[in-house]
Amino acid sequence: MIEADFKYIIDTFFALFSMVLIIFMVPGFAMLEAGLVRTKNVSSVLTINIMIYAVASLAFLLIGYKLAFGSWDNSNMSIWAAFLFQMAFVGKTVNIISGGVSERVRIFPLSIFAIVMAALIYPAVVNVSWGADMISGTFLDLNMYDLAGSTVIHSTGGWALLAAILIIGSRKGRYVKDGIRVIPASNIPLVVLGAFLLWIGWFGFNGGSVGSISSVENANAVAKTIMNTNTAGLAGAIIAAVLMYIRYKLFDITMIINGALGGLVAITAGPDLYDIYTPILIGAIGGALVVFAVPIFDKFKLDDPVGALSVHLINGIWGTLAVGIFVDEISFMSQLKGVLVIAVFAFLSSYIAIYIINKFVKFRASDDAQVEGMDVNECGVEAYPEFKRAI
Repeated sequence: MIEADFKYIIDTFFALFSMVLIIFMVPGFAMLEAGLVRTKNVSSVLTINIMIYAVASLAFLLIGYKLAFGSWDNSNMSIWAAFLFQMAFVGKTVNIISGGVSERVRIFPLSIFAIVMAALIYPAVVNVSWGADMISGTFLDLNMYDLAGSTVIHSTGGWALLAAILIIGSRKGRYVKDGIRVIPASNIPLVVLGAFLLWIGWFGFNGGSVGSISSVENANAVAKTIMNTNTAGLAGAIIAAVLMYIRYKLFDITMIINGALGGLVAITAGPDLYDIYTPILIGAIGGALVVFAVPIFDKFKLDDPVGALSVHLINGIWGTLAVGIFVDEISFMSQLKGVLVIAVFAFLSSYIAIYIINKFVKFRASDDAQVEGMDVNECGVEAYPEFKRAI
C-alpha cells in the first residue's frame, strides 16, 4: 500500500468516526430538551429532534452541500465521508432553535423551516466562511477563523432562534403580572445525560474539524484540539457553579451544565490555536456569560426554556472574537466583521423565512393546546401517560 492511499484511508475513517461522535449530539439535544421541558411536552420535543435530523440531513444532501462547498470533489478522503461529516453539523444549527422554542412550537412548520435552514440559510453561511473561495474578492469574502463553527453553526442557530422567539412569542403563563413564573425541569437525570452526550459529541465536532489525522503533525493537532475543547467545558462548569453558589448559596445543576456547554461553544472557534492554559480563561468567561445572560433574556421576555440564546448565541460571538484577542496571527477586526456579517444575514433571512411560513402554517400552538400539552395535540402519544400533566 502506498503512503497516499494509507493517508486517504485513515482520513476517511477519521471523518466517519468524527461524524458518528457528532451524531451522538442528536440524542444529546433530545435528552437535554426532554429533561428541561414539562412531562406533557416530552414526546413533542423528541419528535421534533428526530424530524430535524431527518429533514435537515436530506435537504443538505439534495441541495445544501453543493451550495455550501461548490462541488463534491475531495482528494484527501472519500467524498462520501466528507459529505457525512459536514451533514452531521447541519441538524445542530436547527437543534439550537428547537430547544429555545419548545413547549409552544408546532412540529410541521418547524420542520419546514429546518428544510429552509439546511438547504439555503446554513449553506450560504458556510459558503462565505469555510467555502469563501467561491466569493473571493467580494465584501463577503470573510477572513474569519472559525475552526468548527462558534459563529458558523452556534451563532447562526442562535440568531435564527432569536428571530423565532420574536415571532412565536413566549409560553403561555411564563411572564405574569407579578414577574416571571418559574417552570421547573421535569427530569434532571435526562438533562445530565443529554449534556454529557453533547460533550462527547464535541470531541468529534472540534477534533474532526482539523480535517486530517494521517500525519504526526495532524495527529498532535487533533489531540490538542480535543484536550482544549474538554478544558473549556470543565472551566465553564466550574465558574457557573461558583457564581451560582456565590449568588444563591445553591448549586443549580441546570446552570452548571449550561455553563459547561457555554465553555464548549466558546472554544469551538479556535481550539487548535491555543496553548493548554488559554482555554481555561475562554471557557470560564463562557460559563460566566451564560449565568449573566439568562436573566437578561428573561428581563426582555425572550422565553428560552433551555438557555440556548445564552449558550449558543452569546458564546458563539464570544468564542469567535476570542480568537482575535488571544491569537496574534488572527485579526480581531476580521473576526468582528465575520460575526457581524453572519449575524445580519442569519437573523434577517431566518426572520423572513419564519415570518412567511408562519403566514401559512402557524408556528405557535394555541393557548389551549399548550395547557393540555404538546404531546396530546401534536403527537397523540404521551411520554409519561401515567403522570398527571402539569399546567
